[in-house]
Amino acid sequence: MILDHHVKQELLKAVRSYLSYKLGISDTKPVLSENPLYNQKTGIFVTLHRNQELRGCIGHIMGHIPLKEALFEMAEAAAFSDPRFPPLSRNELQDISIEISILSELIPVDSIDKIIPGQHGVVLKQGFRQAVFLPQVAPEQGWDRDEMLTHLSMKAGLKPQAYLDKNTEFFVFTADVFSEEDDHA
Repeated sequence: MILDHHVKQELLKAVRSYLSYKLGISDTKPVLSENPLYNQKTGIFVTLHRNQELRGCIGHIMGHIPLKEALFEMAEAAAFSDPRFPPLSRNELQDISIEISILSELIPVDSIDKIIPGQHGVVLKQGFRQAVFLPQVAPEQGWDRDEMLTHLSMKAGLKPQAYLDKNTEFFVFTADVFSEEDDHA
């Protein structure tokens, strides 16, 4: 899904307005325009940062509901249901920066050599355990492929070297990532 500048701006503003509405700051629930793109089912993550630090991040890897619904569902979840953080408070909203990641389809890969940190997001799956990193995570953390996959293994609740196990499956995806901090969003 290719998003132009106007669409990115509308999505970012809608998330901010929605959080303002959910926090009781605004009485108006935002509504997206009638753009046909918003009816597409796509993976999406909404990430919140406060002072350049992660403050919440929740998403769907694969699209199972239209973007126009998933956007608000993930915004609410990132703000109020990320188990790593307390729910967002009214006085924090002004300090929050919003980032949205629209994901491509998942593509299975048969070798970790095909995973490109910074370009690919990665899903690691072994049995009933799985974890995901968005494409921007490895460069933000300064990780190479092995470091990224070690952290991804641990995020899935597996041993650090589980990514080397022949029973571990990998799927990659790309993402259109944009935020309020971007000049080009």
